[in-house]
Amino acid sequence: MKKLAIVAAISLLASGCAQQSFVVAPSQNAAEATEVTTHHFFISGLGQTETIDAAKVCGSLDKVAKVEAQHTFLNGVLGLVTFGIYTPREARVYCKS
Repeated sequence: MKKLAIVAAISLLASGCAQQSFVVAPSQNAAEATEVTTHHFFISGLGQTETIDAAKVCGSLDKVAKVEAQHTFLNGVLGLVTFGIYTPREARVYCKS
């Protein structure tokens, strides 16, 4: 029983969240996300894509500061509970003000 608890604790500590950031134009005043969207994927997103038009969100391409895609802890828990059938991911768009 102790071995199972140790393996579970190590697995929990070894797992983590993933985040990809794409900086289009560095900007100090883009601290708050202009749009936060949750994309819903099934079977770990196998063969599925989602697209966000950052230029449309910000009004034009030159106003886009950064785009992020993140797999949070809560998204991981949902994927674990559903055995990878449902795996959401979050996307954020930051605009220059």
